[in-house]
Amino acid sequence: MTESEFLDLSDAVFAQIDTALEDADLDVETLLSGNVFEIEFDDGSKIIVNRHVPNHEMWLAARNGGFHYRLVDGQWRNTRGDGELFADLAASVSLHAGVDFSF
Repeated sequence: MTESEFLDLSDAVFAQIDTALEDADLDVETLLSGNVFEIEFDDGSKIIVNRHVPNHEMWLAARNGGFHYRLVDGQWRNTRGDGELFADLAASVSLHAGVDFSF
């Protein structure tokens, strides 16, 4: 995958996250700044999703840990174990928000 393709794909990931959070009507603030997408909750806690361009990976940092994902067969798969970006992110949002959330 080229860098340009990765940037387009990761932009789509950021847009999908933002849309899902808006549709869920959660009380969160989102901010996209460069390669970093922040989700801030009303208690001040944050989830950070960022794209790591050199490795073509998406990284997730939340209360329940830090994770790296690489696109494999159309899914963002955890590079260090089982898991998929959107499922793991949904679990993190649920943990931070105290409500069920899914994509």
